[in-house]
Amino acid sequence: MSDSNGLENLRKPAFIFDLDGTLVDSVYQHVLAWREALEGAGVQLSVWRIHRRIGMSGGLFINALLRETGFQVSAEEAARLGRLHAQAYARLASQVRPLPGARELLSYLSKVGVPWAIATSGRLETAKSTLDLLEIDPHVPIITRDQVPYAKPDPDLFLAAAERLGVSINTSVVVGDSVWDLLAAQRARALGVGLLSGGYGQDELERAGAYRVYQDPADLLTHLDEVGVRAAQ
Repeated sequence: MSDSNGLENLRKPAFIFDLDGTLVDSVYQHVLAWREALEGAGVQLSVWRIHRRIGMSGGLFINALLRETGFQVSAEEAARLGRLHAQAYARLASQVRPLPGARELLSYLSKVGVPWAIATSGRLETAKSTLDLLEIDPHVPIITRDQVPYAKPDPDLFLAAAERLGVSINTSVVVGDSVWDLLAAQRARALGVGLLSGGYGQDELERAGAYRVYQDPADLLTHLDEVGVRAAQ
């Protein structure tokens, strides 16, 4: 019996989901919040440049964007930018909605006994209202930037999520919408699956390591067999 249970567990990979742009339609609210924060510090940047960096850790995000402008900030000023972003995002958070099929996908995985977790580069301060939209069971592991030394494109968030789930990262599926998610998945030695719902193109996600690319959570739900999840019997 124990051997049978062990084999059945091997047939069900664990899933680790990014949050913004993967489960909730919040990427562009973050982009606009960062633009407001940067303008508050006297930095003018087009929104497309900001979007290209969404998904990275806040510190790397600020460094990368400011490098493009030649603008230099101290550690204190960078922390202030983070606070300004959080305040601006809070004003836009009421516009955020779950992506099509997000709740249904998570519910189905739970129904068929597939373990899953969420790992986001955002801090709990900005992620909490977004997570509440998904009506997640309190027992589901949620890993935020506050809990790890480094965020994406480092693998720490995904490694911590696998550890909390009690599974091997090597047999886990990481689902994300940005090249930074998929780079972090590769570095963690997990299988990467990309979603187009964050604004990156299919070719970009595949070049970053996506095994499969789907439109959004609803599309992934209808193709779960392609990533190792059998239909409920």
